[in-house]
Amino acid sequence: VQLQASGGGLVQPGGSLRLACVASESIDSVNVLAWFRQAPGKRREMVASISSGEALYYSASVKGRFTISRDNAKNTFYLQMNSLEPEDTGNYTCTTNFVSWGQGTLVTVSS
Repeated sequence: VQLQASGGGLVQPGGSLRLACVASESIDSVNVLAWFRQAPGKRREMVASISSGEALYYSASVKGRFTISRDNAKNTFYLQMNSLEPEDTGNYTCTTNFVSWGQGTLVTVSS
C-alpha cells in the first residue's frame, strides 16, 4: 500500500490544520490507521490511531485537541489538529498497520 500524506504547513499558535493520508488501496479492512510525528531532536511518537472497530487512541499531549477519522469510501484518513502549540511542530507521517508508511508532511507552529 502506498500512502500520500498532505496538509502540513506553517500555522500560528492556536491555529488549526487538517492532515490527510490517501491510500492507494482500500482501507476498509486495515486494522490500524495511525499518525506519528517526530519533532527535531526527539523520538518519533504515535499521536493518534483508529482501529477497524473505531477504537481510538490519542497521546496525552494531543488529547482533546486532535481528532483522527477515516473515510473508507475515499481510502483516506485524517488528523484534525486544533489549538496547535509550538510543541506540535514536527514531521507527521501516516501508517497502515505499522507496515506501510507515508512520506510525511511538515507542520510548523510558530508566530
